[in-house]
Amino acid sequence: MTAPRLFLPDDRPDFRPPERHRRLRLTVAWDGTPYAGWQSQPNAPSVQDTLHEALRRLGGGAFRPVAAGRTDAGVHAEAMPAHVDVPETFRVPPGRLARALNAYLPASVAVLAAADAPEGFHARFACTERQYVYRLLVHPQRHPLWHARALHIPHPLNVTAMNAAAAALTGTHDFAAFATQEDRQTVRDLRHLHVQPGPLIWEVTVHGESFLRHMVRGLVGTLLLAGQDRLDPDDVRAILNSRARSRAGANVPAHGLAFTGAVYAGLSGDGAASTT
Repeated sequence: MTAPRLFLPDDRPDFRPPERHRRLRLTVAWDGTPYAGWQSQPNAPSVQDTLHEALRRLGGGAFRPVAAGRTDAGVHAEAMPAHVDVPETFRVPPGRLARALNAYLPASVAVLAAADAPEGFHARFACTERQYVYRLLVHPQRHPLWHARALHIPHPLNVTAMNAAAAALTGTHDFAAFATQEDRQTVRDLRHLHVQPGPLIWEVTVHGESFLRHMVRGLVGTLLLAGQDRLDPDDVRAILNSRARSRAGANVPAHGLAFTGAVYAGLSGDGAASTT
């Protein structure tokens, strides 16, 4: 099995918008609590449908927006790149679009910025890295302000053991043991996995080109076992080699997870930099 293919600047597929349309780049943030995720759902609210409805109310026949990642139900986003193709006759200038959309969006979703997309930009397929953070409230007592933003861990954790396990997981591996109901190939390049403790909130940062279904939440669940001194790095490597989901840690709840940024390498203009 081979790792997922990265599109280099000189071989990236043609991501131009349809004829007589232009592409706009958006940065979107949302509270994932009321949504079934980004992706449109037939019987549940989604961020994609909510944003599309706001675009519809502005007029102009915009296509359905596309995001860098398809987040699970309950997962938040702090800075999700997205694009939308609008007709050339679309009247709202990019500099005013964020405010115009926010007038029609609920309090749980906001467009932080809008601009013309650089040439070759596709929010999903041109993305070369996706970044997440999982927050842990490590304290004997719960905290109401972190109720829907961090997983409460009432006992101490061994951060040294967690980062040793994270080092064993970092790199290109078959992550089948961390995937849920996954029918795609399961080799992924995990570029960064680190636990940063804090006086109240600990952050697990995770970076990679792409992730399997529930992979990030399974990784964090496994790091929690290491933090309880129940796994060492050799155990983690054995879990990877087993490809057995039953041997890794349980998926942690979605409410502690947030999409924090993305990288678009090799694009001109605003698309060349990381969105964080």
